[in-house]
Amino acid sequence: MDHAHHSGMNHSSMAMDHSGMDHSAMDHSAMDHSKMDHGAGKMGHHMMAMTFNFEYTNVELLFSGLVINSSGAMAGACVVVFILALLYEGLKIGREALLRRSQVNVRYNSMPVPGGEGTVLVETHKTVGQRMLSVPHVVQTLLHVLQVSVSYLLMLIFMTYNGFLCIAVALGAGAGYFLFSWRKAVVVDITEHCH
Repeated sequence: MDHAHHSGMNHSSMAMDHSGMDHSAMDHSAMDHSKMDHGAGKMGHHMMAMTFNFEYTNVELLFSGLVINSSGAMAGACVVVFILALLYEGLKIGREALLRRSQVNVRYNSMPVPGGEGTVLVETHKTVGQRMLSVPHVVQTLLHVLQVSVSYLLMLIFMTYNGFLCIAVALGAGAGYFLFSWRKAVVVDITEHCH
């Protein structure tokens, strides 16, 4: 088929049906497929795996230029991811501690609550207020932005489906919880009871 007379035609918006054409006589060896766009976007040679794997070569990590190509690079990436997940847990607990220290306008309200067998229990509630335009609230806001950003980075790292990186995220989060959560205050309601 001679397409020379169609050279000025724009084929990008035309849908052509080539199913009825005989392609057996075409010389495919002379065709240059290297410059052809075979789909939406230029994906290069790196495809993201959609199943869990334990590869340590050609693993893209967050950015197209950041490619892990050796076992040493994978080990280094796992250490960095582990530390990032550990620090994320520390950031969560640290924000809670900072919030407790910066609370203002603390009020305690006591109210009677009927108990069993005609007794009256007193329940105390703590009401905490904070001003919107205060340094502690601005710091909490910035730390919240940092926490959300790090959490999404960890999620994207996990979504590489690379088993080594997924394990590093999980172990880092576990180690961070172990190291930092014991400092978290536990509130026990002494008026709580089972019936």
